[in-house]
Amino acid sequence: MAVCIAVIAKENYPLYIRSVPTQNELKFHYTVHTSLDVVEEKISAVGKSLGDQRELYLGLLYPTEDYKVYGYVTNSKVKFVIVVDSSNTSLRDNEIRSVS
Repeated sequence: MAVCIAVIAKENYPLYIRSVPTQNELKFHYTVHTSLDVVEEKISAVGKSLGDQRELYLGLLYPTEDYKVYGYVTNSKVKFVIVVDSSNTSLRDNEIRSVS
């Protein structure tokens, strides 16, 4: 299922990053770090439209050839980024949502 899980602080520095294939660890660090721009865009877009009532699950942040990146954000703006293998076509959005 998930090949990388990251917990990112409010100030956008990593608190925890764990990847399953350790030989690609630097690649996953880069993927998680680049997803933070998309997370910030989604937080600001949702914050303007709904005020403080926002969903923790941000959904699919972006797909790459090999992976799909999903995001969560807490009320204290701690971010969770989950990277899954895109070859797993049986994985549905509801299953990703239930990880939280």
